[in-house]
Amino acid sequence: MADEKGSPERRAALLETCFEVFCKNGLENTGLKMLAEACGVTNGALLYYFGSKDNLIIESTAHCMAKVEDDFMARAPRSFEDIERFLKEMPYITAKLHGGKYRFMYQVYASPKYREHGKVFFQGVNVRYHQYAMLLSGKLGMPVDFIQGMIYIFVRACVHYALFEDEEYLKLQLDAIRVSLKLFVKENRPKEENL
Repeated sequence: MADEKGSPERRAALLETCFEVFCKNGLENTGLKMLAEACGVTNGALLYYFGSKDNLIIESTAHCMAKVEDDFMARAPRSFEDIERFLKEMPYITAKLHGGKYRFMYQVYASPKYREHGKVFFQGVNVRYHQYAMLLSGKLGMPVDFIQGMIYIFVRACVHYALFEDEEYLKLQLDAIRVSLKLFVKENRPKEENL
């Protein structure tokens, strides 16, 4: 990867603009000139900041998909009672706001050329999901590991829906989450409530 040049804010703005162009046009149809024009800079300026188009692809994908995760978690349930709202609205919000981003991310990370970068990104996802689960544990009254597992299942359902608008798959995944939550509540209620 290129040395980090320029202010973090400027780099982030360039990454986000380039990512939008990539998402709109795809990996193969997006050239450096197109990216530079969208950013209002020269090809040379983009190369100065990122070293190569490959570095720009890698950095913009990782940066912007981490922002998508942050947006997702900013809408997370605030209490156990709020989980149903989250389950009902997030797949549709995700599809509307981030469907193209997920399609591009998979195009990049499924490519043999960028697969190792995908592995690194998803190792970071594991860390971030654990952190999200730790934040939610107290609010939802559930163990971190249980929440982290539910996050994986739910995000996968949302991403699949964003990619393919497959209502049947989404319903089956959401029903599995609801059943898991019901079983969790049943197993963890004080004994006097189970009478």
